[in-house]
Amino acid sequence: MILPIYAFGHPVLRKECDEIESQYKDLSKLIKDMYETMYSASGVGLAAPQVGLSIRLFITDATQYALDFKDSKDPEEQREYENLKNFKKVFINPIIIEETGDEWGFEEGCLSIPDIRAEVNRQERVVIEYYDENWELKEETYDGFAARVIQHEYDHIEGVLFTDLVNPVRKRLIQNRLKRIKEGNIETRYKMKFLKQR
Repeated sequence: MILPIYAFGHPVLRKECDEIESQYKDLSKLIKDMYETMYSASGVGLAAPQVGLSIRLFITDATQYALDFKDSKDPEEQREYENLKNFKKVFINPIIIEETGDEWGFEEGCLSIPDIRAEVNRQERVVIEYYDENWELKEETYDGFAARVIQHEYDHIEGVLFTDLVNPVRKRLIQNRLKRIKEGNIETRYKMKFLKQR
């Protein structure tokens, strides 16, 4: 089932989320619905607060994005392809243990903040501990775009949005557009829930 994505301005996006237990009600269905919702909006990641739940859960799938690099002769792009081709993951109760490497800028967007993109600097490598959908505890290291997706989605479960991390000049430039999203004065191509419904 495709769920509505909660838009910028909704209080649920600003809450620090709670851990869940393995008996969490209808967890498998929720994960399935989150994937369906993310695919319908052409996203590469989706966190539970974006569907109105203050729990420490997010999903990723960058396998489509990886195809951009599949036939590249560039070693860096080939490496990115290898990193992303199986990057369909469920992260339950994740904890980022370490972020390392140089900061690099990349233009990010967010399904909760449609039609706004802005450069965000993030460190290039992340070590994360989490439970997968089978409740197996994992500790893994990611870098490049995969690390960025994890950092972006992890921010969601901490109540942080990518617009909090952009430089002050850019932040001023997008204020009116953020206000329109908050008020529901935008057209979207996927189902959204606004703070003030039209």
